[in-house]
Formats: sequence, structure tokens, C-alpha cells
Amino acid sequence: MAGPAYAAPRTGRPADSQSMQNTSFEDLKTLIHGKLVDKLDLSRLGDLEGDTLRREIRLVVEHLCDTENPLLNRSERERLIEEVLDETFGFGPLEILLKDPTVSDIMINGPKKVFVEKRGRIVRSEVVFRDNQHLLQIIDRIVSKVGRRIDETSPMVDARLPDGSRLNAVIPPLAIDGPSLSIRRFGANPLSLEDLLKFGAFTPEMVMLLEGAIKARLNIIVSGGTGSGKTTLLNTLSSFIQHDHRVITIEDAAELQLQQDHVLRLETRPSNIEGKGAVTATDLVKNALRMRPDRIIIGECRGPETLDMLQAMNTGHEGSLTTIHANAPRDAVARMETMIMMGGIELPLKALRQQFAAAVHLIIQSNRLQGGPRKITHITEVLNMEQDTVIMQDIFLFVQDGIDENGRAHGHFEATGVRPSFMQRLEQGGVRLPANLFAARTLGR
Repeated sequence: MAGPAYAAPRTGRPADSQSMQNTSFEDLKTLIHGKLVDKLDLSRLGDLEGDTLRREIRLVVEHLCDTENPLLNRSERERLIEEVLDETFGFGPLEILLKDPTVSDIMINGPKKVFVEKRGRIVRSEVVFRDNQHLLQIIDRIVSKVGRRIDETSPMVDARLPDGSRLNAVIPPLAIDGPSLSIRRFGANPLSLEDLLKFGAFTPEMVMLLEGAIKARLNIIVSGGTGSGKTTLLNTLSSFIQHDHRVITIEDAAELQLQQDHVLRLETRPSNIEGKGAVTATDLVKNALRMRPDRIIIGECRGPETLDMLQAMNTGHEGSLTTIHANAPRDAVARMETMIMMGGIELPLKALRQQFAAAVHLIIQSNRLQGGPRKITHITEVLNMEQDTVIMQDIFLFVQDGIDENGRAHGHFEATGVRPSFMQRLEQGGVRLPANLFAARTLGR
């Protein structure tokens, strides 16, 4: 747990006083951190972490500051204390980025190149790590807390932070320029339906349809590219699930934040150092079927579990949801076919498409447009099969009009005039939608 601190002032903590210029702040911090390690049994921190322990350690650090350099001014002293505590309890230089609510993604390409996404734009951060070893220590600290490992024999890992944010790390020899770390932020308070409406991700008319579809237990796929807001949308849609339903979630790295009481969260497990003990999403889907679920939610279909999910949707577990990486609703069909076949499952293509058409009712396409805005660009109904083709029809669309002076895409939502074929099913589920909801028009004007 011990380790030298990183080597540059961090954003948000000023370092412009005369005394800061005359002394080596980093050397002082390293010295105090080393003495703290000598005084404490840091191996017990994993069992004892908490506000009380942090306050006690803070008192020790304050005493060391006063002993080693009593000339520090108040701002320098407070900054030094906080950074030593971050190194001891938290994730070192990452802490200031993790505490910034405007940061949605953190991308680290070696110890000296840290980029963040803020409000849809990627910028370089002033945060740096001391060296490769320092960054490796932080990565190892994160993944070890969730029972994962990363080393030369297993140089890639998916994990999650305590706040639910998703992490992917790749270390040398695979990462040539030093350890690479990518963090997708999911805060303790996920975006609400009202937030997404305010940001213009969709319109109230679209929400009415989606709410009805969830309550009537239609099977839904959320499709989109990386960073398009699929997980955020899935979390939001889950708020419409009845609270007396038993929901089982299956994920590689748990990040869904469902708002029901009766939720059972399952997470896959990689193999151990001997290559044994792996538990795949396919294993979990098959087991979930024995656990009396009302709904199954797979965080992301990315392999042969896709077929198990479709079969579950077809055999009484309606109202299930999943996400998939695809750039358009039609692409989502091809993507699912590819993932099933890559799993070594030998089925005729027509049979796969029949499974898809029979299981899925709606595809919600989420895209991240130029300049950063995230929009639901399609709400598309899956109808049936005609010969070898899955027939679909768009109900709502986002039409891009152009790019504004800030380089951000803008446009408008449209109702296509198509009335979904599942309206009778919505009514049977107690859902009543306005008669003119689907009338062809531009929405929001």
C-alpha cells in the first residue's frame, strides 16, 4: 500500500505560495507518507476503513506535518494532508477526478498522459502519476478490492469502483507505453428520467411509449456505440419495472443501479491463475432461469449468452432487457447473429433470425452525436420474419439538422406515423396511451 506520491500539483489545489517554491512539496509528501507507513499497520486498512479510522490517521498526518515542516501555510498543509490520505486510503491521483461530478470518463495512457471527458468533450488533465510503478499500484489496489487480479499472466481486467463506475485496465507487455486505464463514471446518483428529458435525450411522447412497453413486459434491446449512454438508459428504464417483480441482473462488472427492492445481482468471474473456476454469462443465464425470475437483465450481450437470453425471452421471462454494441437497429440484429455464431453454436441463419424476431419487441437505439450530445435516435419495433429477413419499423426518430457554432450536432425528433402492432398487448397490460401519440409530426415544437 505504501508508495511515493505522484509528481505534480493536482487540479483544484493551488500551489502558488512562496514557501511552495522554496521547498520540495513532493519530497515532503513522500517523507511524511513513508513515516506514516512506519507508524501504522497499513495491511489492516482493508478491514478497518471508515470515517473513524480516516479521522484518526488524519491526526497522525497532521502531527507529522507539524513536525517535519512547521512553516507550511494553511493551504499547503491541507493539500499535503489530503494527498497523503488519498494515497493511503483511496486511489491516489485519481481521487480528485473521481470527486469531480463533471467528469464522465477518465482515460489514462501511461503515467503522464491523463485525459478526461467533461460535458461531452475530451481534454487533457493536469493530473499525473509519478511513474509506471505508481500507476500499477493504483490499478492493483482497485482490482484487488473486487476480487480481480492483474499481472503479467493476466494483463487485462474489467472491474468496478465502489461508486459503480466501470474500469478497464491493460498493463505491459500488452500496453507498450505504460499501464492503460479507462474508467466510465457511474455516480452514486444516476441520471434520472427528468435529467434525460432536460438534456433532450428524448421527448415525453417517447417516454410514454417506453414506460408502457416496460409495464406491459415487452422484451427490449438497448443498442448503441461505446459511450452512447446505453447503461444510463437501461437504469432509467428500470424505474418503470413493477416493484413486486423479481429481477435478476447479469453483468461482467456490476454497474447497473436498479431502483427496485427485489433485485438479485450476479457477476461473472474470470478464471484463476491455473485457468480454472471461470463463471461465464452463459452459466449465469442458465442458472438464473432456475431462480424464479420475473425479468432477466443482462448488462451487455457480447457472446454466446445472447442465444440463452433470446430463449429466455421466448419461454416465459418476458419483460427482459439487455444492451448490445451496434450503431443502428438493423445492425443490432446482425451483431447478435455474429456473437451467437462466434460462440460455436451451429444454427441456420434463418433459425437465429426467427429466434430474434419471436423474442424481441423493441430496439432502442442510443447514439453519441458529434460534439457530445447523446440522443435516442430510433425506437424501432421488431415485427416478424418474411422469408429470411427480420421486418422492423421505426416508431420515433431523431433527425439531425446540422452542426452548431460550437461543433455540436442538433436536430429534432419525429413521430413516423406508425402505430405499433403491440398496442393490444399494452392495453391488456393495463397501459392506455393517447390516441394521437403516434400521429406523424415533429415532436417538441
